Amino acid sequence: MTKKPEIGHYLDDEEASLVEALEKSDAPLTSILTAERRGALEAMAREAFSDSREKISLRVSRSDLARLKSRALQEGVPYQTLINSIIHKYVSG
Repeated sequence: MTKKPEIGHYLDDEEASLVEALEKSDAPLTSILTAERRGALEAMAREAFSDSREKISLRVSRSDLARLKSRALQEGVPYQTLINSIIHKYVSG
């Protein structure tokens, strides 16, 4: 079971009005994730998962985590996979 990101807790007035406008809109939301980008993210995740893995604990602000989860939803990937790919991309140059 996945949790929905906590959106709306740490928004400024402009962000809150944008969220409200999106929620009232009848326009369908579309992902910016192309099939090619999804394949690249999946390949990075597979490469990262193929190594021996070590569990870590990390504290992040709730607002950053909510935004990260929101971005992961937009990208169509689990948020932990997105975190892993961000770390992998950073350390790989």
